[in-house]
Amino acid sequence: MGKLPRISGQKCIKALIKAGFYFKRQTGSHIVLRKDKPFNQLVIPDHKELDRGTLRAIIRQSGLSIDEFIKLL
Repeated sequence: MGKLPRISGQKCIKALIKAGFYFKRQTGSHIVLRKDKPFNQLVIPDHKELDRGTLRAIIRQSGLSIDEFIKLL
């Protein structure tokens, strides 16, 4: 398992789009991404730098492993 990098919300969103998610909507600084099959919905804060705990939770909810996510960056 690789170490989590310090990345922005936009970089996280770009990696998740490569994994099959698409933009659904935005409310303030929070962007909602969705995947239809299997259904999955994530809320990503559009911040300059995501906390490691927040990033870890996003990766866990997306169904990806940390190594798979890092390869998408």
